Amino acid sequence: MEVPGCLLEALFVSVSVSVELNHLIVPSRNNRESAEFLARLLGLEVGEEWGPFIPVETANGVRLDFATIPPQDLRLQHYCFLIPEADFDAFFARLKETGVPYHADPAGRQAGEINHNHGGRGVYFLDPGGNGMEVITQPYEPDRRRPASW
Repeated sequence: MEVPGCLLEALFVSVSVSVELNHLIVPSRNNRESAEFLARLLGLEVGEEWGPFIPVETANGVRLDFATIPPQDLRLQHYCFLIPEADFDAFFARLKETGVPYHADPAGRQAGEINHNHGGRGVYFLDPGGNGMEVITQPYEPDRRRPASW
C-alpha cells in the first residue's frame, strides 16, 4: 500500500508542544534503601512514601519513584544526573564514604577514577538496587543548555 505524499508530510510536520519529563519509576531491591542512598549522595530529600513508591525529586522537577520489585525482574537501568561543578567535590566525598566502587567509564575498566569528559568531571557507580548511576558536571552535547540557576 502506497501512502500519499501529503499524508507523509502531515505525519512529520513539526508541532510546537511543550513537553517535560515528569517522573520515572526506578526499579530496586529495596525502594527505601535506594531512594535514601541517591538522595544522600545528591543532597536531595526523600519524599513521603505513597503506594509502592519512595519519591526523590530533582531540582528540575523530575521525580524518581523508587519501587521494590522481585529480584528476578531487575534489569540494569542507567540514570545520569547533571550537577554544578561547584558541588562535585562534596558529592564525590559522600560517594567515597559509602564504599561503593566507582569508575570513570561505563564499562568499569577505569576503577577508582573519575573522568574529565566535555570539560567537566564525571563518575559511574551502581546504586543498592543495581542501577547504573552517572553524575556529570557538563552535558555531553556542547550546545546543550545548562540550567540558568541551580
